Amino acid sequence: MTDYKIHEMSAKAGGSAFRKYRDLYYGDVSVGRALLCEFLFCVLGGMSGALGLLLRAKLYPLVFARVGRGTVFGRNMTIRHPHRIRLGAGVILDDQSVIDAKGETNEGITIGDGVYVGRNTIIYCKNGNIRIGDRVNISSNCQFVSSNDLTVGAYCVVGAYAYLLSGGGYDTSPGAPRFAEQNGFITKGPLTVGANCWLGAGIVVMDAASIGDHCVVAAGAVVTQPVPPDTVVGGVPARVLKTIET
Repeated sequence: MTDYKIHEMSAKAGGSAFRKYRDLYYGDVSVGRALLCEFLFCVLGGMSGALGLLLRAKLYPLVFARVGRGTVFGRNMTIRHPHRIRLGAGVILDDQSVIDAKGETNEGITIGDGVYVGRNTIIYCKNGNIRIGDRVNISSNCQFVSSNDLTVGAYCVVGAYAYLLSGGGYDTSPGAPRFAEQNGFITKGPLTVGANCWLGAGIVVMDAASIGDHCVVAAGAVVTQPVPPDTVVGGVPARVLKTIET
C-alpha cells in the first residue's frame, strides 16, 4: 500500500536521509530510541524457533507504549511507530503482519486482551486511530486502515481478506488536486463494528458504514451504509437479508 508520507518525505527539502527514515518508521522519537527499535526489529525480527519467540516477547515491549503478559510476536513483522501501539495480554501477532500506528497527532493503535491477528494482515494508521476489543479473531490477509477512528468490538470474528476503511476519501470537485497528489484523508465519520459480529471472507466495509452488535456480514459483501444490530447482510452493495432473533 502506498503511503502519502513516503512521497512527502522524499520531496521534503533539508534533513538527513536517516531523519526522514526515522520520521517514517518511528516518528518524533530520540535517536537512541530509534536505534533501539532498529536493533530489535532487524536482529530479532526474522529469528526462527522458540528462541526467537522468547527474545521478542522479552525485548519488544521496551519500545511499545504497552504490552500485556503473554503477547506473542511472530517472525518478519513490520512495526512502525511502536510508541503509539498498546497491546493487551495474550495477544498473538502472526508472521508477516503489519502494525503501523503512523501519525503526528493520533493516539495510534490499541489492541485488547486475547486478540489474534493473522498472517499478512495489515493494521494501518494514516494519522487515525484503531481500537480492537478483547478476544477478536482476525484472519489472514486482512486490512484495517484509518485516517479517522476505526473500532471493532469484543468477540468479533473477521474472515480472510476483509477490508475495513475509516477515511481514505478523495476530493472529486472541479479544480481539486489530482488524486495522487491528495492525502486520502477525507472522511464521512468514524467506522464502528459492534461486539460479537461475524464478518465473512472478502468483505469490504466503507468509511462511516458502521455495523451494530451481533451482526453477520456474508462473504464478499460491500457495506456502504450503516447496519442495524442483530441483522444478516449480504450482496453488493450489502442489504439486509434477515433479522437475528435474540
